[in-house]
Formats: sequence, structure tokens, C-alpha cells
Amino acid sequence: MTTEALVETPTLAGFKEWALVCAALERGETSLILRKGGIAEGRAGFRFKHSDFFLFPTFFHEQLARTRLHPETVVPTPEPGTITITARATVEWTELVTDPAILEKLTPLHILQQSVVDERFHYGKEGEIPAINVAFLRVWKLKTPWKFPDAPKYGGCRSWIDLPDLPTDFAETPALTDEEHARRSTTLRELLAK
Repeated sequence: MTTEALVETPTLAGFKEWALVCAALERGETSLILRKGGIAEGRAGFRFKHSDFFLFPTFFHEQLARTRLHPETVVPTPEPGTITITARATVEWTELVTDPAILEKLTPLHILQQSVVDERFHYGKEGEIPAINVAFLRVWKLKTPWKFPDAPKYGGCRSWIDLPDLPTDFAETPALTDEEHARRSTTLRELLAK
């Protein structure tokens, strides 16, 4: 059994994430985002300030080497001058993880190299307690890619951006069945409780 496409109008927030992570979420290979934040997050640091957002893919050539994906994985390439959105996510729950042992247990459930997770975990000001935000997502694939012109307002090292109005043909379908999504949620909750 699979949940039908949502009818409600989603929030027009974009969450900037590596294109390879966005693609893995959309394919159902993972349901996790591990995030520390961008340089422009402000004094309070990163927070999942939206529980409903579109995955806004970002591109840089070192992405593949910083994941545990197969070396021959096809790296998505952007269409010049165009932003293409292919998935939306809703946050089921988040947890601020301060124990590196828990992060190691989560390794099979995300695509990042352990060195990247460690780097994000320890990034911060001197004297700050190491931590990383873990979010468990429900991901929805757009039936038709949403394309719009790129603009300077989408740039910069920040996590959240405002998106234009949705296309009139907006429709989506879940990346995972309800049963698989529930199984992953239970598995993650059990790992985080240990």
C-alpha cells in the first residue's frame, strides 16, 4: 500500500542539499539528512525551520568522493541557467545527536563518508559541544520536474531559500511505500534510543 499524492499546497521553501543526497532521497536509498549548517546560518546555527520543503540540489565536483556511493554513480549535472526540483520532503522528526557512537550506528542508513559526518559533527566554535542534526524525512517525487530560471537569490552558503510559485501541473508520489517508511522509522528510533 502506498499513500496517494498530497492535495494540500506545500510550503514554498527550498532546502539546499547536495544533488547526490537529493537523488538518493528521491530514489528511496535513504530517508536521512545529517546537517550542521551553512556559513550564513546566523548565531543560532542551523535548525530545521520548515517541516515541509522542496529539495534544492546543489552541485560541486567533489560530491561523489564524499559519499559511499559506487564510484561509477552518475553525478547529476545542472542545466545551465535553470533550477530543476524533482522532490519534496516532510520532516517526520529530528534529533540533535551529541554521541559519535550513535552516528556510527547510523552509517548504513545514509550515503555520506564517515569522514564527512565526523567533519560536520566537530565543526563549530571552540568550546562548543560537538553535535549534528539528524532528520528523518518522508520524500515525495514530483511527477513532472519543476523548472524555473536560476537567480542570484538562490546562491550563497545558506540552507533555506524561498521558491517561486508552484507550476499548475504540480503532482507527486511517495518515494517509499507506507510500510517501508514505517519500518525505517522504527529502526531509526531503536538505534537512537540505544
